[in-house]
Amino acid sequence: MAGHSKWKNIQRRKNAQDAKRGKIFMKFAKDIYVAAKNGGGDPATNPSLRLVIEKAKAVNMPNENIQRAINKATGVGSSAKYEEIVYEGYGPGGVAVMVQCLTDNKNRTASNIRLAFSKNGGNLGESGSVSYMFDRKGYLVIDREELEIDEDEMLLQAIEAGAEEMETSDEAFEIYTDPDQFMEVKENLEKAGFTFEEAEITMIPQTYTQLNEEMAAKMEKLLDMLENDEDVQDIYHNYEEA
Repeated sequence: MAGHSKWKNIQRRKNAQDAKRGKIFMKFAKDIYVAAKNGGGDPATNPSLRLVIEKAKAVNMPNENIQRAINKATGVGSSAKYEEIVYEGYGPGGVAVMVQCLTDNKNRTASNIRLAFSKNGGNLGESGSVSYMFDRKGYLVIDREELEIDEDEMLLQAIEAGAEEMETSDEAFEIYTDPDQFMEVKENLEKAGFTFEEAEITMIPQTYTQLNEEMAAKMEKLLDMLENDEDVQDIYHNYEEA
Protein backbone atom coordinates (compact mmCIF):
# COMPACT_ATOMS: atom_id res chain seq x y z
CA MET A 1 0.00 0.00 0.00
CA ALA A 2 2.94 2.34 0.58
CA GLY A 3 3.06 5.31 -1.72
CA HIS A 4 -0.55 5.04 -2.90
CA SER A 5 -3.30 7.24 -1.49
CA LYS A 6 -6.81 5.85 -1.51
CA TRP A 7 -7.94 9.23 -0.17
CA LYS A 8 -6.85 11.04 -3.34
CA ASN A 9 -9.03 8.72 -5.40
CA ILE A 10 -11.95 9.33 -3.04
CA GLN A 11 -11.51 13.10 -3.08
CA ARG A 12 -11.52 13.28 -6.85
CA ARG A 13 -14.96 11.72 -7.06
CA LYS A 14 -16.64 13.42 -4.09
CA ASN A 15 -18.00 16.47 -5.92
CA ALA A 16 -19.66 14.36 -8.60
CA GLN A 17 -21.17 12.09 -5.97
CA ASP A 18 -22.44 15.02 -3.91
CA ALA A 19 -24.49 16.09 -6.94
CA LYS A 20 -26.37 12.77 -6.78
CA ARG A 21 -27.75 13.20 -3.27
CA GLY A 22 -31.04 11.41 -3.92
CA LYS A 23 -29.24 8.35 -5.24
CA ILE A 24 -26.80 8.48 -2.32
CA PHE A 25 -29.73 8.42 0.14
CA MET A 26 -31.21 5.43 -1.69
CA LYS A 27 -27.92 3.55 -1.50
CA PHE A 28 -27.56 4.28 2.20
CA ALA A 29 -31.13 3.13 2.77
CA LYS A 30 -30.22 -0.22 1.20
CA ASP A 31 -27.05 -0.43 3.33
CA ILE A 32 -29.07 0.27 6.47
CA TYR A 33 -31.65 -2.32 5.43
CA VAL A 34 -29.02 -5.04 5.02
CA ALA A 35 -27.16 -4.15 8.23
CA ALA A 36 -30.41 -4.18 10.24
CA LYS A 37 -31.61 -7.37 8.55
CA ASN A 38 -28.37 -9.19 9.38
CA GLY A 39 -27.69 -7.84 12.86
CA GLY A 40 -30.90 -6.34 14.24
CA GLY A 41 -32.32 -2.85 14.29
CA ASP A 42 -30.58 -1.52 17.40
CA PRO A 43 -27.38 0.37 16.51
CA ALA A 44 -26.18 0.04 20.12
CA THR A 45 -25.79 -3.72 19.65
CA ASN A 46 -25.16 -3.78 15.89
CA PRO A 47 -21.79 -2.15 15.01
CA SER A 48 -22.36 -2.50 11.25
CA LEU A 49 -25.67 -0.66 11.51
CA ARG A 50 -24.13 1.99 13.76
CA LEU A 51 -21.37 2.65 11.24
CA VAL A 52 -23.64 2.99 8.22
CA ILE A 53 -26.00 5.30 10.17
CA GLU A 54 -23.02 7.51 11.01
CA LYS A 55 -22.08 7.67 7.32
CA ALA A 56 -25.68 8.39 6.31
CA LYS A 57 -25.92 11.24 8.80
CA ALA A 58 -22.61 12.63 7.55
CA VAL A 59 -24.29 13.30 4.18
CA ASN A 60 -27.36 14.73 5.95
CA MET A 61 -29.70 11.82 5.28
CA PRO A 62 -32.95 12.60 7.18
CA ASN A 63 -33.59 10.62 10.36
CA GLU A 64 -36.99 9.50 9.08
CA ASN A 65 -35.36 7.92 6.02
CA ILE A 66 -32.93 6.08 8.27
CA GLN A 67 -35.68 4.82 10.57
CA ARG A 68 -37.84 3.79 7.61
CA ALA A 69 -35.06 1.55 6.29
CA ILE A 70 -34.60 -0.02 9.74
CA ASN A 71 -38.34 -0.59 10.07
CA LYS A 72 -38.51 -2.34 6.70
CA ALA A 73 -35.64 -4.64 7.62
CA THR A 74 -37.12 -5.56 11.00
CA GLY A 75 -40.62 -6.26 9.68
CA VAL A 76 -42.34 -2.95 10.39
CA GLY A 77 -44.08 -2.40 7.06
CA SER A 78 -43.49 -4.18 3.76
CA SER A 79 -40.29 -4.00 1.72
CA ALA A 80 -38.49 -5.47 -1.22
CA LYS A 81 -36.10 -8.33 -0.52
CA TYR A 82 -32.57 -7.25 -1.34
CA GLU A 83 -29.68 -9.54 -2.14
CA GLU A 84 -25.97 -8.73 -1.97
CA ILE A 85 -23.95 -9.65 -5.07
CA VAL A 86 -20.31 -8.91 -5.92
CA TYR A 87 -19.25 -8.80 -9.56
CA GLU A 88 -15.58 -9.11 -10.51
CA GLY A 89 -13.83 -8.28 -13.75
CA TYR A 90 -11.24 -6.29 -15.62
CA GLY A 91 -11.59 -2.74 -16.82
CA PRO A 92 -9.66 -1.15 -19.70
CA GLY A 93 -5.92 -1.76 -19.53
CA GLY A 94 -6.38 -4.75 -17.23
CA VAL A 95 -7.54 -2.78 -14.17
CA ALA A 96 -8.99 -5.10 -11.52
CA VAL A 97 -12.54 -4.10 -10.57
CA MET A 98 -14.95 -5.36 -7.93
CA VAL A 99 -18.54 -4.07 -7.89
CA GLN A 100 -20.64 -4.62 -4.78
CA CYS A 101 -24.36 -4.50 -5.51
CA LEU A 102 -27.57 -4.65 -3.54
CA THR A 103 -30.54 -5.60 -5.67
CA ASP A 104 -34.09 -6.87 -5.73
CA ASN A 105 -33.66 -8.03 -9.35
CA LYS A 106 -30.51 -10.02 -10.11
CA ASN A 107 -31.20 -10.26 -13.84
CA ARG A 108 -31.49 -6.50 -14.22
CA THR A 109 -28.36 -5.86 -12.20
CA ALA A 110 -26.25 -8.46 -13.99
CA SER A 111 -27.29 -7.09 -17.37
CA ASN A 112 -26.46 -3.51 -16.39
CA ILE A 113 -23.06 -4.40 -14.92
CA ARG A 114 -22.14 -6.52 -17.94
CA LEU A 115 -23.12 -3.67 -20.28
CA ALA A 116 -21.02 -1.15 -18.35
CA PHE A 117 -17.92 -3.32 -18.64
CA SER A 118 -18.36 -4.29 -22.30
CA LYS A 119 -19.19 -0.73 -23.39
CA ASN A 120 -16.00 0.64 -21.85
CA GLY A 121 -13.33 -1.85 -22.88
CA GLY A 122 -13.66 -4.25 -19.95
CA ASN A 123 -15.08 -7.69 -19.29
CA LEU A 124 -16.67 -9.50 -16.37
CA GLY A 125 -14.90 -12.49 -14.86
CA GLU A 126 -15.86 -15.31 -12.57
CA SER A 127 -16.16 -15.04 -8.80
CA GLY A 128 -12.66 -14.86 -7.35
CA SER A 129 -11.05 -13.70 -10.59
CA VAL A 130 -9.77 -10.43 -9.07
CA SER A 131 -10.73 -10.48 -5.38
CA TYR A 132 -7.44 -12.15 -4.49
CA MET A 133 -5.72 -8.89 -5.50
CA PHE A 134 -7.41 -6.99 -2.65
CA ASP A 135 -7.18 -7.06 1.15
CA ARG A 136 -10.18 -6.34 3.34
CA LYS A 137 -9.21 -3.56 5.75
CA GLY A 138 -10.65 -0.99 8.08
CA TYR A 139 -9.88 2.47 6.71
CA LEU A 140 -9.92 5.81 8.55
CA VAL A 141 -8.97 9.23 7.18
CA ILE A 142 -8.09 12.18 9.40
CA ASP A 143 -7.72 15.62 7.81
CA ARG A 144 -4.35 16.88 9.02
CA GLU A 145 -4.62 20.49 7.82
CA GLU A 146 -6.29 21.70 11.02
CA LEU A 147 -4.35 19.44 13.40
CA GLU A 148 -1.34 20.57 15.37
CA ILE A 149 0.22 17.13 15.39
CA ASP A 150 3.17 15.77 13.46
CA GLU A 151 3.39 12.44 11.67
CA ASP A 152 5.37 10.68 14.42
CA GLU A 153 2.89 11.64 17.14
CA MET A 154 -0.08 10.68 14.96
CA LEU A 155 1.51 7.30 14.20
CA LEU A 156 1.99 6.69 17.92
CA GLN A 157 -1.66 7.58 18.59
CA ALA A 158 -2.80 5.25 15.81
CA ILE A 159 -0.70 2.34 17.07
CA GLU A 160 -1.92 2.85 20.62
CA ALA A 161 -5.48 2.80 19.30
CA GLY A 162 -4.81 -0.59 17.69
CA ALA A 163 -4.14 0.35 14.05
CA GLU A 164 -1.94 -1.75 11.76
CA GLU A 165 -0.52 0.90 9.46
CA MET A 166 -0.64 4.61 8.61
CA GLU A 167 0.15 6.58 5.48
CA THR A 168 0.70 10.33 5.42
CA SER A 169 0.14 12.92 2.73
CA ASP A 170 0.00 16.71 2.82
CA GLU A 171 -3.77 16.54 3.23
CA ALA A 172 -4.46 13.56 5.46
CA PHE A 173 -3.46 10.70 7.71
CA GLU A 174 -4.75 7.40 6.29
CA ILE A 175 -5.04 4.69 8.93
CA TYR A 176 -5.53 0.99 8.18
CA THR A 177 -6.85 -1.61 10.62
CA ASP A 178 -7.76 -5.26 10.84
CA PRO A 179 -11.48 -5.28 9.87
CA ASP A 180 -12.38 -7.04 13.12
CA GLN A 181 -10.67 -4.27 15.11
CA PHE A 182 -12.06 -1.40 13.05
CA MET A 183 -14.77 -0.20 15.45
CA GLU A 184 -12.42 -0.47 18.44
CA VAL A 185 -9.71 1.59 16.70
CA LYS A 186 -12.27 4.14 15.52
CA GLU A 187 -13.75 4.55 18.99
CA ASN A 188 -10.30 4.79 20.61
CA LEU A 189 -9.29 7.59 18.24
CA GLU A 190 -12.61 9.36 18.77
CA LYS A 191 -11.99 9.26 22.53
CA ALA A 192 -8.60 10.85 21.83
CA GLY A 193 -10.41 13.73 20.13
CA PHE A 194 -10.04 12.85 16.45
CA THR A 195 -12.75 13.10 13.80
CA PHE A 196 -12.79 11.39 10.42
CA GLU A 197 -13.24 12.44 6.83
CA GLU A 198 -13.81 8.80 5.91
CA ALA A 199 -14.44 5.71 8.05
CA GLU A 200 -15.27 2.37 6.48
CA ILE A 201 -14.37 -1.26 6.00
CA THR A 202 -13.17 -1.53 2.42
CA MET A 203 -11.06 -3.47 -0.06
CA ILE A 204 -7.50 -2.21 -0.53
CA PRO A 205 -5.57 -3.16 -3.69
CA GLN A 206 -2.27 -4.98 -3.19
CA THR A 207 -0.87 -3.35 -6.34
CA TYR A 208 -1.97 -0.48 -8.57
CA THR A 209 -2.29 -0.09 -12.33
CA GLN A 210 -1.47 3.10 -14.23
CA LEU A 211 -3.16 3.83 -17.56
CA ASN A 212 -2.35 5.93 -20.59
CA GLU A 213 -4.65 8.82 -21.45
CA GLU A 214 -6.91 6.80 -23.76
CA MET A 215 -7.35 3.92 -21.32
CA ALA A 216 -7.81 6.32 -18.39
CA ALA A 217 -10.68 8.05 -20.21
CA LYS A 218 -12.39 4.68 -20.75
CA MET A 219 -11.85 3.77 -17.11
CA GLU A 220 -13.45 7.01 -15.95
CA LYS A 221 -16.47 6.31 -18.17
CA LEU A 222 -16.76 2.81 -16.71
CA LEU A 223 -16.65 4.16 -13.16
CA ASP A 224 -19.22 6.87 -13.98
CA MET A 225 -21.57 4.32 -15.53
CA LEU A 226 -21.28 2.01 -12.54
CA GLU A 227 -21.75 4.85 -10.03
CA ASN A 228 -24.93 5.93 -11.82
CA ASP A 229 -26.46 2.48 -11.37
CA GLU A 230 -28.79 2.51 -8.37
CA ASP A 231 -28.00 -1.13 -7.56
CA VAL A 232 -24.27 -0.42 -7.15
CA GLN A 233 -23.25 0.22 -3.56
CA ASP A 234 -19.43 0.20 -3.76
CA ILE A 235 -16.74 -0.04 -6.42
CA TYR A 236 -13.23 -1.24 -5.64
CA HIS A 237 -10.43 -1.03 -8.21
CA ASN A 238 -6.66 -0.81 -8.50
CA TYR A 239 -6.62 2.03 -11.02
CA GLU A 240 -4.14 4.67 -9.88
CA GLU A 241 -5.59 8.03 -10.86
CA ALA A 242 -3.15 10.70 -12.04
